[in-house]
Amino acid sequence: MSNFLQYFRLTVQSSRAYGKHNKKYLFKDGKKYEKIIYYPRTPEDEDPPVEPSKLFRVQRIKPVKGNPYWEKKILRDLGLDQKQSDFTVVKNIPDNNARLWKIKHLIKVTPITFPYGEPTEDDTKHTYLKENGECIVTKDIGPIQERLQASNKYDCDPKRLDTDLLKKDARLKWLNPW
Repeated sequence: MSNFLQYFRLTVQSSRAYGKHNKKYLFKDGKKYEKIIYYPRTPEDEDPPVEPSKLFRVQRIKPVKGNPYWEKKILRDLGLDQKQSDFTVVKNIPDNNARLWKIKHLIKVTPITFPYGEPTEDDTKHTYLKENGECIVTKDIGPIQERLQASNKYDCDPKRLDTDLLKKDARLKWLNPW
């Protein structure tokens, strides 16, 4: 019986791990990006260059009720304390990112992209933000002489089918179908 206890003690002692692994020596091929160390699967792996978004579209996906007061305050400051379908646009700066990180379990963050270029002050009336984060800018098309001439020509055309002519023709077909 004493041999068994000695064997058991040896196996238990050899399988114990005291303390944490030091990642600096465990993973030697890490690449440091500012404060983050990235460990690629193979030495040839490289991250593609990423251009961070300037703006985020933030939408609340969980209810406000039952959350602590500091989370409610952040939601109120962002303007997300009303309807759940409401959204807001937030700058991608460290202060806002820290606030969003505190309520990340309550919100959905989508980066905003500009496939047709960024809007100017004149384009604000012609801008639409989709749910997937695409900001569509339709440029303002001013009055063009050709378009004005074409619309005038259409209005003055005697062969044009206007509503009065269509009503009269439909009435005649109703009265004399054959």
